[in-house]
Amino acid sequence: MSEPRVLVLYYSMYGHVETLAKAVVEGVAEAGGAPTIGRVPELMPAEMLEKSGAKTELAGDVIEPEALAGFDALVVGTPTRFGNMCAQMRNFFDRCGPLWQKGALEGKPGSVFTSSNTQHGGQETTIISTQITLLHLGMVVVGLPYGYQGMMSVDEVAGCSPYGASTIAGPDGKRRPSPLELQGARFQGRRVTKIAGRLSG
Repeated sequence: MSEPRVLVLYYSMYGHVETLAKAVVEGVAEAGGAPTIGRVPELMPAEMLEKSGAKTELAGDVIEPEALAGFDALVVGTPTRFGNMCAQMRNFFDRCGPLWQKGALEGKPGSVFTSSNTQHGGQETTIISTQITLLHLGMVVVGLPYGYQGMMSVDEVAGCSPYGASTIAGPDGKRRPSPLELQGARFQGRRVTKIAGRLSG
């Protein structure tokens, strides 16, 4: 099995998705993959981000769409915006037309994770609607199976579903990803890497 090159591509405004992204990267490394963490370009003006209290120091370099062709797998992290991916991520994918025309991503694993403010704030619809884009690009969609037993716990309020890892930020955004949610993200990273290794090998 080869060492799969896995891109963990995310957008994060307040750090919740970034924290999950780092956990996914850990999972990729644990499974013997070569992870790269990257961010999609920002669309909001700097002054608006400052007024919003957004986090300005984030992990990874800004990635442009053409770079996706150089990876064996893609794991996408986006905050939930009214049950869909954020505008920054949508804009990124809307610029993937040349990759789609070439079939550059066909047959490669693609997976999604997310964050929302509330437990029922659109996490599943965000992941599923993002998976639709991955399918149009010809990718093999990878979720988070019930092999991750933490997802079945009812002892605490927590994210994660069969569609992908997730976290709940809370109405004020102060809740950080829990150990259970981070374990789910690592599990997802390991699973994508193992599948990418089999497909690329």
